[in-house]
Amino acid sequence: MKRAEVLPGKPYPLGATYLGNGVNFAVFSEHARKIEVCLFDPDNPAREVRRYVLPEQTQHVWHGFIPGLQTGTLYGFRAHGAYEPRRGMRFNPHKLLVDPYARALHGQVDFSAPVYAYELGEDEQDLAFDIRDSAAGVPKAVVLTDDFDWEGDSAPAVPLHRTLLYEAHVKGLTKLHPDIPEHQRGTYAALGHPALIEHLRKLGVTALELLPIHTHVDEPFLVNKGFTNYWGYSTLGYFSPDARFSASGSRGGQVAEFKSMVKALHRAGIEVILDVVYNHTCEGNHLGPTLSFKGLDNTAYYRLLEKDPRYYQDFTGTGNSWNATHPYALKLVMDSLRYWVEVMHVDGFRFDLATTLGRDRHGYDTRAAFFQMVHQDPVLSRAKLIAEPWDVGDFGYQVGNFPVLWSEWNGKYRDTIRRYWKGDDRQAAEIGYRLTGSSDLYALSGRKPTASVNFITAHDGFTLHDLVTYSQKHNEANLEENRDGANDNHSWNCGVEGETKDPEINALREQQKRNFLATLFLSQGVPMLLAGDEMGRTQKGNNNAYCQDNALSWVDWNLTESQRKLLDFTIQLSRLRREQPVLTKRKFFRGSRLWDSELKDLAWFRPDGQEMKKEDWEKPYVRSVSFLLGGDAIVTPDDEGNRIVGDTLLVLMNAHHEPITFQLPAIEWGADWEEVVDTGESRVTLHTHTPAGGSVMVAGRALVVLRRPATDEALRRE
Repeated sequence: MKRAEVLPGKPYPLGATYLGNGVNFAVFSEHARKIEVCLFDPDNPAREVRRYVLPEQTQHVWHGFIPGLQTGTLYGFRAHGAYEPRRGMRFNPHKLLVDPYARALHGQVDFSAPVYAYELGEDEQDLAFDIRDSAAGVPKAVVLTDDFDWEGDSAPAVPLHRTLLYEAHVKGLTKLHPDIPEHQRGTYAALGHPALIEHLRKLGVTALELLPIHTHVDEPFLVNKGFTNYWGYSTLGYFSPDARFSASGSRGGQVAEFKSMVKALHRAGIEVILDVVYNHTCEGNHLGPTLSFKGLDNTAYYRLLEKDPRYYQDFTGTGNSWNATHPYALKLVMDSLRYWVEVMHVDGFRFDLATTLGRDRHGYDTRAAFFQMVHQDPVLSRAKLIAEPWDVGDFGYQVGNFPVLWSEWNGKYRDTIRRYWKGDDRQAAEIGYRLTGSSDLYALSGRKPTASVNFITAHDGFTLHDLVTYSQKHNEANLEENRDGANDNHSWNCGVEGETKDPEINALREQQKRNFLATLFLSQGVPMLLAGDEMGRTQKGNNNAYCQDNALSWVDWNLTESQRKLLDFTIQLSRLRREQPVLTKRKFFRGSRLWDSELKDLAWFRPDGQEMKKEDWEKPYVRSVSFLLGGDAIVTPDDEGNRIVGDTLLVLMNAHHEPITFQLPAIEWGADWEEVVDTGESRVTLHTHTPAGGSVMVAGRALVVLRRPATDEALRRE
């Protein structure tokens, strides 16, 4: 009897698995009538050379084993079934589909090819079935094996309270770095280069948080304007690193290069955090292209309107929302996350528009299936999990309302610190919470200060330099008539819009940058620094540079004297944070004495040296406050169970435009104080001594940090 060309194979694992003597294919589709595997010419990937029908379906998974296939094989799927958009069914076998579990993708989407399941330009729009073949315009999946030599790689496992996040774009951070070989700039290899790693180590960075590196698609409206989706929030492949960031090719080289990058960063003690976009895909709304999920099982992967499933629910502003309530759609997310941890060795994730993943049929729920799956997973529950805690749907702003394992981008921290240094009224109470870990947001849910990821700036919005240089956005370069991007930025240009040669204004801007950076490093929680902010990077007022893959978005390593000073100041602030245990507390303050401490763990003072009372917090014009962090009143012990004792810090903050004289607390709060930071200067460790009960003048719009060294008695008790 002649052996069949395709054997039954196995339904798991999903995707293409090389078994030494052939390849097993498995793909989910509950509603398809037939699934085909298409193979392509490696020398001409647009040419289909063979087509096989997957012979078996087990629990909605179509599968088959093709003997003799080798690694490097290029393939895609075709799904046969009903094309009835009004019922949510969008099967079209003329459209090649990317394997949702593909480990590598070769090629880019070509929108000049017929990649839409319907005929463009027809009055019926997506109801008009298109029979033209799209294969030439669709990326091809690559069969790979996992044979990388990790050389004993192990995760740095940096505790959250010791973490400094650094948000960066693979290309933007490295494209202009002069010490990286030109052919590597803008790639994963560049991130693993010693010159880049040295910069991160000097800054004290413990975790590199990368903007999306999953294979993504550039939308036609951007391509038509000569742009790309630079940020990458338009995912096509949740298992494949984007080959555009690879110096090693697109047929598996990108996977090995990514792993080498992770290995190099781990050796330097730096973790890798991925910004992941599971809330939506690149396929858009009902008029979007058919590239993968839409053609394999539209009703499973996407949330459709119940009354009219031709259309998509859209909590993301992109046209579609991922259906995290469907078992197989949820399984894909979980399988992808585990793959990146177990196979690619990443250390955690920042979830874009994470509120969408927590939506069940009725709305956002902290007990949604996605959260429960992550919570019980033995791999993912130990990874660093960071939520962007909002989406654009109803009740989408969920800051402070994520489950116990999660940290969150704290948008309230960002806005409060910006408003305070801008000089807005009624910020006292808010600043008290934000500087001390935002207990009002996280304590009741059982979380600690590390639930708060503190940031002043991020990729989405102004850079730090632009925050103090522009009061209005200037997004004209995006060719959207400056209508895109946020309008409410809480920014202040210090008197002149845009760049100026006025020395007084430029001096004030540098001082404001130091204020923001110092506040970030002095706050309880997990600080996040935007790449380039430590060097005063500008986007010329563009607060939405998502499509600007050019010098506007890239970090310029050719520094001016003021930029070098800012970098040095940031490095010293980071060192101060690492050396002072009162800045990295694992539990919220109590405002009382602990153990047999001499001082309270936290006390707040007015400029006259008196402790603040309830009515002081409620005054609308309070812009000058100080707070004391007791170095011998740290409740949590170290890993060996020993009591932690450090220096006591006194922070004097003056957001008023004129100098303020702060009366230091009386003798019972400490002896001599040593001045270690003054943002009115560009230096740390000033070593000016002031006695208890003395006074310190703080310049207008400036911050001073005083240190009282741990006493011999406190160290003896330790």
